[in-house]
Amino acid sequence: MLTAPASLASDHPLRDGRTATSPLVRAARGDRPATLPVWFMRQAGRSLPEYRESRAGTEMLDACLTPDLASEITLQPVRRHGVDAAVFFSDIVVPVLLAGVGVRIVPGRGPVIDEPVRTASDVLALRPMEPEALEPITEAVRLTVAELGDTPLIGFGGAPYTVASYLVEGGPSKEQLRTRALMRTDPHTWAALLNWCADVTGAFLQAQVAAGASVVQLFDSWAGSLSRDDYVRRALPHSRRAMDSLRGLDVPRIHFGLGLGESLDAVPRVGADVIGIDWRLPLDVANRRLEGAFPLQGNLDPAMLTAPWHLVERHVRDVVERGAEAPAHIVNLGHGVPPDTDPDVLTRIVELVHDL
Repeated sequence: MLTAPASLASDHPLRDGRTATSPLVRAARGDRPATLPVWFMRQAGRSLPEYRESRAGTEMLDACLTPDLASEITLQPVRRHGVDAAVFFSDIVVPVLLAGVGVRIVPGRGPVIDEPVRTASDVLALRPMEPEALEPITEAVRLTVAELGDTPLIGFGGAPYTVASYLVEGGPSKEQLRTRALMRTDPHTWAALLNWCADVTGAFLQAQVAAGASVVQLFDSWAGSLSRDDYVRRALPHSRRAMDSLRGLDVPRIHFGLGLGESLDAVPRVGADVIGIDWRLPLDVANRRLEGAFPLQGNLDPAMLTAPWHLVERHVRDVVERGAEAPAHIVNLGHGVPPDTDPDVLTRIVELVHDL
């Protein structure tokens, strides 16, 4: 793992005052600002016509590693929707690519690994992250933060279990059968693989924070495929390792895991300050399971984005009312923005949340 800086630089947005009192950072630290903060997972991307225009003719991973383009895409939803944070435009497999693993993003399918990682020798062949490989990320974050002013940038990273599932399966998988088989049949290889995933994700997060990200979020998109016991014993400790890469850096940390309702009480062990909740579990129920100890993020149902506005408004009000039971609340979806979403609906949701 790369060595994390001892502390945030004096010109970091959290240190020089630009973002420290922003609604999102205050809520992430357990406060309730006058304006309820809202942002959307996958807010930068396919739902925006300006994104499609910007990325025309450019492969997804090339866009992620072209600093001025990645910065422009990150900024687009802030300009359009007035959300309270930008989230860095990237992909879960970008750190894997930067560490030397062959990966492509196939349209209509997602990330595809050239040579899946399924044996002990495969894991031994994985190389550590080299600091210079992260320079496009650092530059993109710096460009973005310079434009955002007092709006915080959220750094992005994939949890080790989710990253490992792509490596083992060779691409997206609904059930992660090969992944769970490796986890059960070769625990030593499994632990080595997830430690590697934690370290490359940790280096990716470090680079974003050092360059100016004010918050980070760890995404565990596939953790819901695990039993509670497997999650707690074989996945969670490695997510903790990724979070620990930021030790000494005083940035709020969000954890979002899809399908973790039955394991929710264990999630605080990851080391996050804010717990993201998917659409399945009402926020008041989630707050009780967490004993009222954590700010919550979420959890509008993405399926509601195509509903008539009066139903969307009712849903938003219900989520905000339930979130009021938590120590603090960051409004978001319970998963990412679907690509066919009407951007105007997201803008109206932001305006409604800010008015409530």
